[in-house]
Amino acid sequence: MRITIINPPHESIGSRMPREMLPPLGLLAIGGPLLDDGHDVQLIDGDVDNLALDEIVRRVEALTPAVILIGHNGSTSAHPTAVILIALLKQRRPDVTIIYGGVFPTYHWKECLEECPEVDVIVRGEGEETTRRLIRALDACERLDAIPGIAFRRDGAPYATSPAPMIQDLDDYRVGWELIDHARYSYYGGKRGVVMQFSRGCPHLCSYCGQRGFWTRWRHRDPKKFAAEIGRLYREHGVTMISFADENPTTSKKVWRDLLKAIIAENVPLTMIATLRADDIVRDADILHLYRKAGFERFLIGMEHTDALTLEKVRKGGATKTDREAIRLLRRNGILSLCSYVVGFEDETLWDYLRAFRQLLIYDPDQIITLFVTPHRWTPFFRDARDRKVIQLDRKRWDYKNQVLENRHLPPWVTFIAIKALEVLIQARPKALMRTYLHPDRTARAGMRWYARIGRRVWLHEIWCFVFRDRRTVNGPSLAAFWGAPQDRDEEALKVTRRERQAA
Repeated sequence: MRITIINPPHESIGSRMPREMLPPLGLLAIGGPLLDDGHDVQLIDGDVDNLALDEIVRRVEALTPAVILIGHNGSTSAHPTAVILIALLKQRRPDVTIIYGGVFPTYHWKECLEECPEVDVIVRGEGEETTRRLIRALDACERLDAIPGIAFRRDGAPYATSPAPMIQDLDDYRVGWELIDHARYSYYGGKRGVVMQFSRGCPHLCSYCGQRGFWTRWRHRDPKKFAAEIGRLYREHGVTMISFADENPTTSKKVWRDLLKAIIAENVPLTMIATLRADDIVRDADILHLYRKAGFERFLIGMEHTDALTLEKVRKGGATKTDREAIRLLRRNGILSLCSYVVGFEDETLWDYLRAFRQLLIYDPDQIITLFVTPHRWTPFFRDARDRKVIQLDRKRWDYKNQVLENRHLPPWVTFIAIKALEVLIQARPKALMRTYLHPDRTARAGMRWYARIGRRVWLHEIWCFVFRDRRTVNGPSLAAFWGAPQDRDEEALKVTRRERQAA
């Protein structure tokens, strides 16, 4: 069967500003098993070139597929664009079957089918095996009712089958790297790059996380097989930079140590970045030298907040003391720390922002990134915030870089100015500038300078967007009225057996 996979363009600042882009791992992961099943699969990456929707439609028509698969890693903020594209595709090719997948349609499957009649089937949860079964059924003109993990219209009404079983062995499915031209993708200063995923899921219970329940349980690939794939990407495709997509790759110290040693054994010169928890970094103080030797140059530490009570409320499970120690340990081992500070968990005041600034000075991270909490309906945080007012009604702006919930104490412009000022004061302090331009480690200096260049452009662009482009409402609806009832009781997207639940 002829299949076209589409990655629609994404308008978020994080996607557009660096002028560097990484390939869509989720779509490549779906494409690999389909290629192995003998299908003719093509990928149109509208994000890497920021293609106009009409151009994507033109390219699809030239490929004449029988099935179109659409998804995006920025699922919520990319959804409005995906809906427009799907409508255009169906208008030009009414005979084609359109399948929509990702985190957002997994949980909002009913609304997607009701509001977007052009969507034929939705894949819910991880899609490698589900999509493979779905394509086989479509090819054989079989009924879809027996396929777990999908949603479609039955008798004209949205209908969902039972959740798909969780994939037990992630090595059973390969990523379709041949679907892309690796020369088109770069990151971290022009290095040829890809996104990879060693593990899926996270055992922690952070109330705001929109990914934890999607993967349902933490699982990992075989360390030696994964490291061998890294080596092949370097030797066969010239990949020199890898960004880990894992929610929490260091969940098991033993498994993580085995992976580090396997990567070191491959003996390939790579730059790698990932997101880690501060408590895991502190736990691994005795093996941090392996982190650096394996090629890890920077970690995003999901610090989220500097207030201990807020961290406890959102069930982060971390501590401010641990955050400080993690930054210190990374610096001792020549690894950069990028720390996130998230605004909007509470109705903050200017005093709260001042306290955060003082705490960040004590942390002394190499780099910071400020984000706005973005409530997802399937998370416990949504239930906690369901009565708060929504001030950003454009769902394309729900990308963690725009304030979407009202702060009862401060108007949006005050919050915006305070956060932009905090970024400058942290990144432009003398100590930070010395590290950026005079760091004794050449590798660290290059990473700092790259982030400084990107940061300046993003900072200025965010100001321009706030003043001239983005629009906020003064008296918006409540979060529950905007999105609907909480879905946190259905947070786990995949079917878990009793044995798996007991083992967890």
